[in-house]
Amino acid sequence: MNHSTPAREATLRDTTITPTVDFDREGTQYGFLKLPYSSDQSAWGCIMIPVTVLKNGDGPTALLTGGNHGDEYEGITALLKLTQTLKAEDIQGRVIIVPAMNYPAVCSGTRTSPIDKGNMNRAFPGDPQGSITERIADYFQRYLIPQCDYALDIHSGGKTLDFIPFSAAHRLPDKKQEALCIEGARCFGTPATMIMFELDADSLYDTAVESQGKVFVTTELRGGGTTTPDSMRLADTGVSNFLKFAGILPGKPVLPDAPVMQLDMPDASCYVISTHKGILELTRNLGDTVIKGDLIARIHPLERTGTEPAEYHAQRSGILAARRYPALADMGDTLAVIADLIP
Repeated sequence: MNHSTPAREATLRDTTITPTVDFDREGTQYGFLKLPYSSDQSAWGCIMIPVTVLKNGDGPTALLTGGNHGDEYEGITALLKLTQTLKAEDIQGRVIIVPAMNYPAVCSGTRTSPIDKGNMNRAFPGDPQGSITERIADYFQRYLIPQCDYALDIHSGGKTLDFIPFSAAHRLPDKKQEALCIEGARCFGTPATMIMFELDADSLYDTAVESQGKVFVTTELRGGGTTTPDSMRLADTGVSNFLKFAGILPGKPVLPDAPVMQLDMPDASCYVISTHKGILELTRNLGDTVIKGDLIARIHPLERTGTEPAEYHAQRSGILAARRYPALADMGDTLAVIADLIP
């Protein structure tokens, strides 16, 4: 039974976010997604989320985002640079660039928003009358995603994880869509591509985009809450490659000379999850080959000396694709991720 009312449906159509750009206008525009937010510092204030829109004639639309998490800097930096260099006359179609998707989190250098502790990548489909994070998610869900054909969301490990650099797609019910997403990940140009298994996929931005039938690619480009020259080269080249893959920039993607490593995370056994707290000692490096049963990590208790550490062994064979970055670990932390190497 449908319990909705016309008044309720009208409310759901509202959003408190107002764009200062016209998404259908030709040329290059720099503006904001303006979200009213009354705070102690500004009673009638707004959160001003920067956005760039470039349009040149007919063609596909790419939605490029960074800063989904505020302490992951490759995407933020690469997209800020792109807004300085990319011009409408360079493209065919449209590009929408949001370098700092969760703008409050980016400004505070934290994974989640300092306003509501909202994790943008766990907030979808959002709520137009919800928290600040939910309102941003709702705007993407109902206003930005429907406009795009291709979406790229650039992630890295932030302050708590480190990854071998990879671009990624997911297993999808629509195999034609899945194949396009996998091809987009390959064309991004990282040393590895990953078929990712998510522990909590329902509320991800990824799922929101994929469920609308779009081609979606994400990444994990190292981590530690910083960037390196190597990780920035991957991000900068990858953004250009993605726009070429989408047919928006001319030319072909520039791919690595070495063979690309194909990785798969088929199920939850890929994750090595801590059931102890203490000091983490990893016994394998990123990219190492591990065999089921191998010692992966130890956690040394802090409460007293002379106590044996807890040991963690691989539940599957594969490649160590990710690791916890801080040495201080708690129960529930992901210590490592082991992915299958696809021949």
